[in-house]
Amino acid sequence: MMPRATLRLQFHKDFTFADAERLVPYMAALGVSHLYASPITAARAGSMHGYDVIDPTRVNPELGGEDGLRRLVEALRRQGLGLIVDIVPNHMAASLENPWWADVLHHGEASRYARSFDIDWETEDPQLRGRVFLPLLGRPLHEAIAAKEVTVGDREGWAVLRYYDHQLPMTGPDIERQPYRLGWWRTANDRINWRRFFDINDLVCLRMEDAETFENVHALIFRLYREGLIDGVRVDHVDGLNDPASYCRKLRHQLDPDDPSRPYLVVEKILLKGETLPADWACDGTTGYDFMDQVSALQHDPEAGPLLARAWTKLSGRPADFADEEEAARREIIAGSFAAPLEAAVAAFDRLAKADPAASELSRPALRRALIEMLVHFPVYRSYATPTERPRRDRPYLDAAARNAKRTARPSDGWIIDLLHRWLTEPTPDDAAIGRFQQLSAPVAAKSVEDTAFYRYGRLLSRNDVGFDLDRFGIGPGDFHALMQARSTDLPRSMLATATHDHKRGEDVRARLAVLSEQPQTWADRLTSWIDGSAVLRTDGQPAVGDIAMLLQMIVGAWPLDLVLEDAKGRAAFAARLAAWQEKALREAKIHTDWSDPDKSYEDAARRFVERLVAANALPDLIADIFSFIQSIAAAGAVNGLAQAALKLSVPGIPDLYQGTDYWDLSLVDPDNRRPVDFERRRRSLSSIDVADALGHWRDGRIKQALIARLLAVRATLPELFARGDYRPVPVEGEKAQHLVAFLRTYGENRLLVAVPRLPHALLRARDTLELDPAAWKDTSLVLPHETPWFDTIEGRTLQATAGKIRVQDLFTRLPVAIFSTKRS
Repeated sequence: MMPRATLRLQFHKDFTFADAERLVPYMAALGVSHLYASPITAARAGSMHGYDVIDPTRVNPELGGEDGLRRLVEALRRQGLGLIVDIVPNHMAASLENPWWADVLHHGEASRYARSFDIDWETEDPQLRGRVFLPLLGRPLHEAIAAKEVTVGDREGWAVLRYYDHQLPMTGPDIERQPYRLGWWRTANDRINWRRFFDINDLVCLRMEDAETFENVHALIFRLYREGLIDGVRVDHVDGLNDPASYCRKLRHQLDPDDPSRPYLVVEKILLKGETLPADWACDGTTGYDFMDQVSALQHDPEAGPLLARAWTKLSGRPADFADEEEAARREIIAGSFAAPLEAAVAAFDRLAKADPAASELSRPALRRALIEMLVHFPVYRSYATPTERPRRDRPYLDAAARNAKRTARPSDGWIIDLLHRWLTEPTPDDAAIGRFQQLSAPVAAKSVEDTAFYRYGRLLSRNDVGFDLDRFGIGPGDFHALMQARSTDLPRSMLATATHDHKRGEDVRARLAVLSEQPQTWADRLTSWIDGSAVLRTDGQPAVGDIAMLLQMIVGAWPLDLVLEDAKGRAAFAARLAAWQEKALREAKIHTDWSDPDKSYEDAARRFVERLVAANALPDLIADIFSFIQSIAAAGAVNGLAQAALKLSVPGIPDLYQGTDYWDLSLVDPDNRRPVDFERRRRSLSSIDVADALGHWRDGRIKQALIARLLAVRATLPELFARGDYRPVPVEGEKAQHLVAFLRTYGENRLLVAVPRLPHALLRARDTLELDPAAWKDTSLVLPHETPWFDTIEGRTLQATAGKIRVQDLFTRLPVAIFSTKRS
């Protein structure tokens, strides 16, 4: 069953299949067609996300096991709903809870799972050759032994090596002769001889190119599909795999050999710089980061970008251009987190060089320098094409990397960059080096951009999120239409996301912060004033001005709509959430503190700042001014939120609702965005929707739920239109044409007209209302090709074009979005 719309739920020990089973009637009433589940296979005890898999052959018992899953599916099927599950083929937990990993530690290269994990058994480090490096120790090995932290013991008649709670299998009495070598955790980035998920020592990468491993990892998923329990899968971190294209094709075929087109298959993939998902991957699309970026860019005024960038650099002293911040972060991350995989890539290219006469004078140090420059300047996450593919789809990105690498490299290293470029773009006798480069560039990009530079660059935080292209601050309606038309023809079944379990800030936080792009100078002045006014809250000059500027953005963007200034308890709760976000943000930025070496003095100063400002109300005039400013943009932010939801539910693709986002989503980065959701409240409000009442009390979120439910009902009524219909921009004439996005979805005789405002701050009737001022639109009109009556799918009105036009002021009466159909509902 192909999905019409999905609802993403995060499963863990405190939210199980039984909990989801109780929500099935709500899901059906809301109008989604599928539950979209986080990973369901057995994970580490107490896992709150499920991506640390310990046994892919079993359904997680903490979630209810296979029996619980079957009961959930039965409940879904009774309501006509399906199930899509998240799978994790890239990595598993590097834990003794994982029997595969434990077997490797016991038997080394002789283990049946030795080839399942991406371990370099032939590493150049003589101490690790044929062994697995385990960076478990809190100090160097000789010190740990001397302190008797590492001891030999017995467990059920078997010798074990004990290190605190760790009990490692032993193959003999000599600590130095095990299939593994214990090491100090601080040396992991330099010495580790197995590929990790990013730089996480607890997650070891798998080799999907190994046929037996592929079968073992997917056996359960294939069986669940054959038995009709699931309708499709979401593939986590496809960029980590050796050959994503071959993997996806094989996965689709083995899910359903009789009808490979039937399963729904999407991949977690970040597309940048105009990238598209290759058609030969045989996927239905991505998980939706690309749409999240596109709709966000639409809601930002592109003309504000330069002014906000200048204001940011004046305040913080950081670069105005994100590219400079990214380049610096890439260099730091390569040196700090990926030294070992870099050396493995250098070794692989060195072997390639030895077979190439043109590289006879090439030295390892020079090769390393050139490879670093290529990784620093690689403009997308990774290349995918095999060396024999013609034409190379990724050639433009490799060309750009080489060109920019030459710009920053030593002039004498240009010829080496040319060699690397040739090896990466032309057939070679050994593609191991290319694979190393591909599987290194993706984690370097992720850790440098998403997990470092995004936390250093504060031009406007609403444009810093997973999958966002910061070269593009904003786009106009024309650019958005072009992107949606391409989506209609290329990937009409791709997911459409506006919030995920990995987002940096909630969809309605971004929507509110986007309003600041409509008044950039006012915002820059206000921000400077607040920073000056809060100077007394700093401790010995800490936190830094840039960190305060980012914090103030988060306060403005995420201040709860129901939090009044006089609510001390509510302010304290909000301050606690902000402090948790701030600690993570500061550590990810790696400027004043870090995960590996926290600067407690700096972190304490930052925490005191937010607690005194928000919770303690230490500067009442300042927080009152901040609160007043928030109220001045809150309604416009909510209009953006409704417009964003309406677009997600009407453009080509499969809309996904992340848990809880059927109300306003003012969440912060994880774990804040994974907090428990009050579904009972949502169930009650859905059962008695009154649009007028919800609009009058818009702050409680019911108006967003009402809009979503109504549009999901329209999707159910016109399934072919949304699944196969085309996308046609509607011309807009008049003074405010750039403030409107309008288009038609058409299929056969059915047509749907969608119109939403853009940059709405100056269009509102009043400060605390979502209603648009008819007079603000002046002479702006839609130009329609049909004179047919249009029926309002939400408010029940009928509208008729006059002389091929509809005045925009007639489109919007109460709601700030308009969805009309030629079919009366």
